[in-house]
Amino acid sequence: MKNLGEHAIVIGASMGGLLAARALADFYTTVTVLERDAFPAPDTPRKGVPQGRHTHGLLARGSAVLEEFFPGYNDEVVAQSGGLLGDVANDVTWIGRNVTLANGKSNLIGLLASRPVLEGHLRRRLLGLPNVRAVENCGVLGLAIDPARKSVTGVRARVEGKPEETVDADLVVDATGRGSTSAAWLEEIGYQAPASEKVEIGIGYMTRTYRRRPTDLDGKLGIVVAGSGPNWRNGVMLAQERDSWTVSAGGFLGDDAPDDDQGFLAYLATLPTMEIHDVVARAEPLTDYKRYRYVSSLRRRYEKLARFPEHYLVFGDAMCSFNPVYGQGMTVAAQEALTLQQCLRAGSNDLARRFFRAAAKIVDIPWGIAVGNDLRHPQVKGARPPMLRFINWYIGKLHRAATRDSTLSTAFLKVVNLMMPPVSLLSPAIAWRIWQGNWRSALPAPSPAIEAATPKNSSS
Repeated sequence: MKNLGEHAIVIGASMGGLLAARALADFYTTVTVLERDAFPAPDTPRKGVPQGRHTHGLLARGSAVLEEFFPGYNDEVVAQSGGLLGDVANDVTWIGRNVTLANGKSNLIGLLASRPVLEGHLRRRLLGLPNVRAVENCGVLGLAIDPARKSVTGVRARVEGKPEETVDADLVVDATGRGSTSAAWLEEIGYQAPASEKVEIGIGYMTRTYRRRPTDLDGKLGIVVAGSGPNWRNGVMLAQERDSWTVSAGGFLGDDAPDDDQGFLAYLATLPTMEIHDVVARAEPLTDYKRYRYVSSLRRRYEKLARFPEHYLVFGDAMCSFNPVYGQGMTVAAQEALTLQQCLRAGSNDLARRFFRAAAKIVDIPWGIAVGNDLRHPQVKGARPPMLRFINWYIGKLHRAATRDSTLSTAFLKVVNLMMPPVSLLSPAIAWRIWQGNWRSALPAPSPAIEAATPKNSSS
């Protein structure tokens, strides 16, 4: 790898920031990660990750990328912290459109562990690199600028208990997440803020951890219920380290799950399966209830800006944050880190334009998946062009056929896990299986979700 500079700074030590720093470490003499939090005791939640106590999933694509950056990472999480590796298509039950997809063996291997464990192992592996360091309790107050060129030369930062100082850098990466202040910083130095897209979803979910027994779910590692009509409630139960389950349930637009035992169980009973309810009803609680609210999916269109300062990038959730129920955030950050690495191989000239355009292509797919599915809910506001209506109708047909066809289930889950593009589901071979599955199906009448998504002039 060629050296592109003496010093790179990453603002933020969450999953996105750690992955960005890993990509930079191959090209800069020193990489410094500035984090406003203090790092916690190993593998425990921290204040700066408010969703850290809730259910997380590292999709198969994310697991593969982390393994590429840090060989042995997955096995290390399993061996040292009790994480679990499993076949996403065979070891987890998937329910969407109110039907259960057929299980089948696949090459989709996912890593099950809590967010603190995933992040803790990643941070330790990163800081084990000889040219990477982290500064805790460090707030970044703004950018340092070359007034003549209006390019970024570093950051203005203050470590707790110390005076403000300017830290020089050849490249600064904002990985501060959804609350990023990059737009304001750009305007302060005479640049335009990016346009943004927002989809109000009002997602709220309640999470609790329970003792896991080997006989729960007949030995499967999890169950995922995607929200569909009539009540649009979602639920997930995933195996975690130390023989535990993490259970989350919630709904759109203020339809929150209660934080008491009777109310939570009643809420779980409204899902299209009783499997999560039945495990929770007899399981030993290990934590209190924790609530998390997520108002809107947000995408900032940095790739559309005509001008952007040199030596500065925005990364991860600071560019785009999705409805968290789809579990895409960590995997998208991992893909962006790979893309950043590829852009750096071509040098630092015009880096921002090249990276933002490449990252936008990565974001397009999960953004389309999340927003397109959320717009099935009749009360979520947003444009529903004919192609989106067709795709949602088509995916409904796929779900019906996939109740008996594990090949279709796996094809769908490859898209969900960001291993294949959505267009792969439109291939002639897949379309033929969907047609056969619906033609021969002996299932009951379509669910309200499928009826709602079916064009009026289409046959069922």
